[in-house]
Amino acid sequence: MSSSAVSSSVIALHRIHKSYDRLEVLKGVDLTAHEGDVVSLIGSSGSGKSTLLRCINMLEISQSGEIEFCGEAVRWSGEGANRVPADRQQVIDMRTQLSMVFQQFNLWTHMTVLKNVIEAPVTVLGQARDEAIADAMAILEKVGIADKAGSYPAQLSGGQQQRAAIARALAMRPKALLFDEPTSALDPELEQEVIKVIRGLAAEGRTMILVTHDMNLARDVSTHVIFLNEGVVEEEGSPEDVFGKPKSDRLRQFLHATSQTPH
Repeated sequence: MSSSAVSSSVIALHRIHKSYDRLEVLKGVDLTAHEGDVVSLIGSSGSGKSTLLRCINMLEISQSGEIEFCGEAVRWSGEGANRVPADRQQVIDMRTQLSMVFQQFNLWTHMTVLKNVIEAPVTVLGQARDEAIADAMAILEKVGIADKAGSYPAQLSGGQQQRAAIARALAMRPKALLFDEPTSALDPELEQEVIKVIRGLAAEGRTMILVTHDMNLARDVSTHVIFLNEGVVEEEGSPEDVFGKPKSDRLRQFLHATSQTPH
């Protein structure tokens, strides 16, 4: 990963712990993403990948550990199960700059694609409507669905809906994009539409954290790969090292199961 100073990181997690009652899902996880980094989180189902991603933008609240965004640490109140962010406005400000793309699209079904994309820039950022529409159309063109601007989500394929969700995330001009299994709900053919967009964003130098089951995507777009196993970072490094020279037996087993190493 980049050798930049910690203060230059966009996202930095230190010793993040998360439990649900007695089930410890994250057991002290560290993660750093500098500007332009693409960090992929891989691992078996239940390893803590999506939970870690949701802790970044505080959709889930970790019981201990620190979260920094652009060098600013989240301020907390309380401890353990009673811990909550101390400053609601700080959380809102951070979330505004962290756009998340979900597995199930989460588009507003009663709004057209264009309205979905301009809603937050107009209402949250205070962007002028005409300017927001112009920006939205440029983004929809980028993701290949400008011709669907007037359509409703139900009229789109799954791949088109996910590209609309990515466009909505980009419209907020975020400092970082968070992807939670963005292709796992899609048929293989539609999956490729979305992968093409994600590859394009990586090529632009967008800062992204990506939870994915697609090892080819992780290998191709990442600057850094983290293999989570039972809530801990079992192994991490460059895609070349993680996929080409795995050190741990568990990672070798995982890659073998996902057909990414020679049998």
